This record gives sequence, structure tokens and C-alpha cells, in this order.
Amino acid sequence: MEFGERIIQRGMTGADVAELQMRLAGFRGTLPDGVFGPGTELQVVQFQRDFMKQNPPSGIVDGDTMRATEAFARQYPIDFESLKCPCGVCSGFGRGLFKGKYYSNGPKIERNYRYEYPGIHRMLLWAVRAVYFYHPEYEFSITSGYRCSERNRQKGRTSTNHCGKAVDFDVPLEAGEDKRDDMERCDRIRGRIVEFANAQIGWYAANRKALEPSDLAPTWIHMDVRCYERNYLADRYFCTTLETLDNQKEIEV
Repeated sequence: MEFGERIIQRGMTGADVAELQMRLAGFRGTLPDGVFGPGTELQVVQFQRDFMKQNPPSGIVDGDTMRATEAFARQYPIDFESLKCPCGVCSGFGRGLFKGKYYSNGPKIERNYRYEYPGIHRMLLWAVRAVYFYHPEYEFSITSGYRCSERNRQKGRTSTNHCGKAVDFDVPLEAGEDKRDDMERCDRIRGRIVEFANAQIGWYAANRKALEPSDLAPTWIHMDVRCYERNYLADRYFCTTLETLDNQKEIEV
């Protein structure tokens, strides 16, 4: 069933559950497997408690909760211009090159997969929204989104993370602050993302959002989904516009 056509709760399965899991990616975060289990219920409870201010939260996704996810999206829009690749050759989100191709000097794992995914992963961007929500004291900006193979060639890089699986964001320095202040702030933000979004620092566990550690990203936040299994990196999970990210539905319940 489509999101918005029925009340959903623990024990249910379907495309509407997968859409819910997508939208709540930054509230603990599970996977869009379409199964409303205990992990998804914890997501709903956290969203209802923190964003909706329900006391106590029900854990049941009724019409009010569904509409709240859409209000959450409107409150924290994503600037897709800042996500576009700056290569000057592709349309902003790659050209779909290298599907099925890996770098030959390493194992056939996602880190070495050269495919230019068709946009940015939706779960990643919904999780970024939660970062904005949990840090109202900061004015975040996206500093790097899509970087296609042509951009890698221009810059002498071989990283595949930014071919749709990663975003970098930052907080501008305030008057009187220096690099040390920036580093400490980024460490605090990373710790909070681990806490509220069930992310990991590094790339050790499968199917969890990952943050670059401070020795690789000292003064910015890098978050990616390269640890997701291939079925959770299907083309349908990627978006190129705010409309396809939000995927707003008519709520009928």
C-alpha cells in the first residue's frame, strides 16, 4: 500500500512501511526493508517524542504522524543546487557510467564500485534533516554532494563515496573562533549523530550510516551509506530533486 492509505504499526509490512523507514532515517534509523519490527517502532517513538512532542509517544503511525513527517520535510528543506557535481560536464548527478564496474586494484566491494548512482540516496538526505533538527543552534551548509568520475579525474581522486552515497556539511566559524574550535564542534556533532541516528564512526558494520572519523574529516561532517548492502542501494532509492526526495503523498487516514 502507498504511504498515507492506512494506519501502520508493529507487525505490518509493505511499501508504506519502507517509505516510513526512509523518512525517519535520522531518528535511530533502520533500513527500508518494509518490515515494521521493534527497530522501526523505536524510530517512530523517537520521532513522536522529539519532533511531535507526544507524551507519551504511541509508536503507532496514524494520520497525524504521517503529516508530521511531511511537516518535518518542509521545515528542513534540502538545497539540491549545493548537492550538484561541479564538474561542468554531467547534469549534476553523474551520467550513469560504470555500472557493474570496479577498480581493478582492489576487492569487489562498495568502496571500489565505480557506478555513478542516479542522484543522492534519499535515506542520507532525510538523516541530514535530522541533524539540522537536533542542532538548531547551528547554521549548516552542504559543502560537497555529488562528485562524478569526471570530477574525480579533474581532481586526481578515485573515491566513489560521492557518486551518490555521501554528503559533507559544515558550520561556519563564528567571530573569534579558530580551527580547534571547529574540530571540537565537529566531534560533538558526530557524537550526537551516533546517538540519535544510530550511525557509526568508520565503516565497520554493514547496513549502518557511516561518519568519517576526525582524522579524515577534522573540520566538517562526512556521512555516507556505502556500508549498505546492494539491495538498499538500488537506483530507486536515489533522488535528484526536492520533490523526489520528499515523495509527498495524500494522507487519507
